[in-house]
Amino acid sequence: MRRITKLCLFGGFAVVSPFLLPPVVSYAEKNETLQLLGLFGDVFDRIRTDYVEEVKDSDLVEAAINGMLSSLDPHSGYMNEKSFKEMQVQTKGEFGGLGIEVTMENGLVRVITPIDDTPAFKAGVKSGDYISYINDNAVMGMTLSEAVDKMRGPVDSKVKLTILREDMTEPLELTVTRAVIKIKSARARAEGDDIAYLRLTQFTEQTTDLMREEFARIKKDLPNLRGVVLDLRNNPGGLLEQSVSVADAFLKQGEVVSTRERNPEKTKRYSAKEGNELVADNIPVVVLINNGSASASEIVSGALQDHKRAIIMGMKSFGKGSVQTVIPIPDHGAIKLTTARYYTPSGHSIQNKGIIPDIEVQPAKIELLKGNDKMRSEAQLRKRLENLQDKKEREKREAEEKAGKKPEPKPEAKPDSKDNGKDKDKDNDTPLKNIDADAAEDFQLQRAIDLLRAINVYNKTTSDK
Repeated sequence: MRRITKLCLFGGFAVVSPFLLPPVVSYAEKNETLQLLGLFGDVFDRIRTDYVEEVKDSDLVEAAINGMLSSLDPHSGYMNEKSFKEMQVQTKGEFGGLGIEVTMENGLVRVITPIDDTPAFKAGVKSGDYISYINDNAVMGMTLSEAVDKMRGPVDSKVKLTILREDMTEPLELTVTRAVIKIKSARARAEGDDIAYLRLTQFTEQTTDLMREEFARIKKDLPNLRGVVLDLRNNPGGLLEQSVSVADAFLKQGEVVSTRERNPEKTKRYSAKEGNELVADNIPVVVLINNGSASASEIVSGALQDHKRAIIMGMKSFGKGSVQTVIPIPDHGAIKLTTARYYTPSGHSIQNKGIIPDIEVQPAKIELLKGNDKMRSEAQLRKRLENLQDKKEREKREAEEKAGKKPEPKPEAKPDSKDNGKDKDKDNDTPLKNIDADAAEDFQLQRAIDLLRAINVYNKTTSDK
């Protein structure tokens, strides 16, 4: 039987191979398998005849398949036709729902990440939240697919979620309005005239192309490009191909990731190709990650870290180092089966460990402290020494005035659309405070921007010596 397989890292797919041949098994193994299938048939028949209510055969079989797959690991499972179609649509960047990536943990639905600008994100759902009730129905006892089905529904309809959050002693109830989720998986903006900010929310079919288009769009606002921030926080992953091509945009060459199946001969290696770089290799890069950065996000950050192409900043990532193959079942749905582990270029598996940032930065709020106007300075002390440069300038002005020459007025800073008249660094003319409103409220992003500017100051200082 022909089987078309697709490879995914979290919620996405990529066509990789046309056929799967059944393994060769011994007679003894085949006989034992037949006995176990006979056990399944006996239980199935007893449920059909003796269960207190009538149950559809299709429901029993689908539940049995899903139970078999979900018992393997949190990412394997069965999708009926409807779920399979929705997942295929999701990789194209548009789907219906609440806008959260989830898994099953300790019998509850755990939120991997809310997707930017979706109903769940706007309602306040956070990475790491546990969903214990959906419309007052207990999640405990449900399969992941059953819980997901209950969260799905018609556009504009509402669903009530009961949230358990680590820093809260009482459950939190949120009402979320379902919507069609349209994801623009890559966005960019200029921070001042020297830093490019690239935000990737997922790895869909369009991510790399969108990232390049967005970068080209803002490049005209970056006459003095001195650094790039690649924000992968709360990015749950997606297509393997896209993670490789995004990493390729920052690497000249070298391995990006390898995948290893149960059969060691089926190891696959994916490498960057020379000539695909988005920015020159002398431009420093900071990658932001957190515990919502999973799978494909970890492939990109791990590759750039191992090749020392970027500084990884933020918090430890989610730690999903496995690959799922999606195998369509003709006239039914598909099974999602974990078939491989992936490894960073150095051979490091991040399964259950995550990517450890080079610089750990906890999320925090920035609060400006009001200065004390009564604090004294040297200029306020009696009998202070005079600044000789100021003295010479004063004497020069006085001499010009005696000679009847009008002194040239000092140029005044004129605010424009870029710097709004704010202070600048005199050496490189970089706006010190011209940061997007989001950046000003984002402590981790602000630290990334500070680091990139510090690197350039250091490079300039050492080159001048």
